Amino acid sequence: MLKLEGTFTAIVTPFSDGRVDRAKLSEMVDFQIENGISGLIPVGTTGESPTLSHEEHMTVIDNVIEAANGRVPVIAGTGSNNTTEAVNLTKHAIESGADAALLITPYYNRPSQAGLIQHYRTIADCCDIPLIIYNCPGRTAVNTTSDTIVELAECPTIIGAKEASGSMDQICDILVRTPDDFTVLSGDDSMTLPMMSVGAKGVISVISNITPGKMVEMTSASLRGDFQTAREIHSELFPLMRLLMKTETNPSPIKAAMNIAGMNIGSVRLPLLEPNDEGKALIKKQLILLGIING
Repeated sequence: MLKLEGTFTAIVTPFSDGRVDRAKLSEMVDFQIENGISGLIPVGTTGESPTLSHEEHMTVIDNVIEAANGRVPVIAGTGSNNTTEAVNLTKHAIESGADAALLITPYYNRPSQAGLIQHYRTIADCCDIPLIIYNCPGRTAVNTTSDTIVELAECPTIIGAKEASGSMDQICDILVRTPDDFTVLSGDDSMTLPMMSVGAKGVISVISNITPGKMVEMTSASLRGDFQTAREIHSELFPLMRLLMKTETNPSPIKAAMNIAGMNIGSVRLPLLEPNDEGKALIKKQLILLGIING
């Protein structure tokens, strides 16, 4: 059974001359695994799924699975606001050998809670793979409520939720009311420590693209109940966590940070933009303070 504990990296999609850089992506997978990551999530929001073609989307999933080569679980981003499309993307992930699928709440068309339940159940009925609900109302304009997640947790193949609602009340309600084998993961780096203090098992992380070892240390400390160590790491990383969500829309800041650090993963695709010079200077300052680059 898939163990959802620790730090899972929502891996960025590297580009070279506007195309997916498969060699660089494989290099990034190795870097993550060498630093002890628990698993990888290709083509989530951080992987720029909205601007990838279907062919590119599938290529990235295939590439990450091939590069990981069974060393860590790969949880493929296969969500859509079109249920049929989500089913098809999830079926491809199964064929490619993914260990699970991450499914964003349908966005823009704003379904009701009853519609969300039918959406996820339809995917579960069609696709024999562990599924993780991704609730991020700041991007989707719809909150998948705790009542909905509790009801969906009754489905045997829906094994967890990535929670990015920002509501500790909602998160606690889910944790209290779902079975012990239903896992809640933080969808916000800065919320990881508080969420783990009440029972979440880890994070699907953005910052771990550049600081995988530190995030692994923080979640490992939290899982063993060493919250003093976890707090120290959280405090160290928190300024960069906030910058990565403030200077531009994710994943623009994390890609800028990786490029500043010499990882050469290319820019974001329009309509996203790179951070301006002031934003890049702030990111560089934090990378120096963390010892990721020299001053």
